[in-house]
Amino acid sequence: MSSVQKQIEEIEAEMARTQKNKATNYHLGTLKAKLAKLRNELINGPGGKSAGTKNAERGFDVTKSGDTRIGLVGFPSVGKSTLLTTLTGTRSEAAAYEFTTLTCIPGTMKYKGARIQVLDLPGIIEGAADGKGRGRQVISTARTCNMILIVLDSAKPVTHKKIIENELYSFGIRINQKPPEVKLVKKDKGGIGYQEMVAQTKGMSADAARLVLKEYKISCAEVILRQDVTVDEFIDVVEGNRAYIPVLYVFNKIDALTIEELDILDQMPNYVPISSQHKWNLEELMEEIWDRCNMLRIYTKPKGQMPDYDEPVILHSERNPTIEEFCNRLHRSLIDEFAYAFVWGKSAKHQPQRCGKDHVLMDEDIVQIYKKV
Repeated sequence: MSSVQKQIEEIEAEMARTQKNKATNYHLGTLKAKLAKLRNELINGPGGKSAGTKNAERGFDVTKSGDTRIGLVGFPSVGKSTLLTTLTGTRSEAAAYEFTTLTCIPGTMKYKGARIQVLDLPGIIEGAADGKGRGRQVISTARTCNMILIVLDSAKPVTHKKIIENELYSFGIRINQKPPEVKLVKKDKGGIGYQEMVAQTKGMSADAARLVLKEYKISCAEVILRQDVTVDEFIDVVEGNRAYIPVLYVFNKIDALTIEELDILDQMPNYVPISSQHKWNLEELMEEIWDRCNMLRIYTKPKGQMPDYDEPVILHSERNPTIEEFCNRLHRSLIDEFAYAFVWGKSAKHQPQRCGKDHVLMDEDIVQIYKKV
């Protein structure tokens, strides 16, 4: 066992036996900051500068293609390869024994005009984030995805879900969360400035902030909290390398369950029951993927012709896509020749509306570009 791993276990043991109250907040904050630094060092090597250091495990070399990327993560033999084959038609070896898939196998499916790249990743095991199996490679590749599908076997214990969540968390992936509204600006002098825009009820305070920053050797910075956060969330902001990824739990092999067991599963949030072998409930799965990836369809309309409804341009709504982004997706040089655009659809005040490059588009808008004369 490495010395870093041993230190992590010692800190975790000390945190487990420390009572949580106002008197111990200071001590727990120190332990959490040390634990985050050690985990970063374990993953990225000494110094922990980035996931690209030579000591870190690199992800699988898979070229990113399509409009969005989805990763299938789960234990061995839960049906990931069968699901990939069912969704994309790409052949991924499936067998009755574990660890059938030993590398990342990509496939592409088309839904509502969008090309979605699906990655069948090798099965992970408990301790994957610490380097067991090919866990680090699997989770490194999962970090590059726009969305993760955690595939679970319906007939096996639901505790598998918690194990995978812990492995992803240890590797810096935050499931179904948004980045905390915390601003941290490092300065050359002036000490630590601390402002709370909202009341802090989850253990965060000026002392906790200074303690964490001291652990990271930051002596001069401005901290502004715009939401109620925990110490762990503040540490995530200081680390600055967390991936906030939407996750959907896909319970496969539901053909082996009773109606009563399905009713119990139905109480779980962010889940879809399917049978990839029998192709049950795949339409709901596709619709959930579409909604959670926040994809928008924008149709092009050549002058004097009907709109092209077969090949929409796919943009993502979380970035508030503008006509400028739309032009860049068509061709990099198009924005230099852009004069104005006519827009039909939900974002237009009247049909059509003449718009500039900063106009924000909505789903199923139709755009006609006019170039400079």
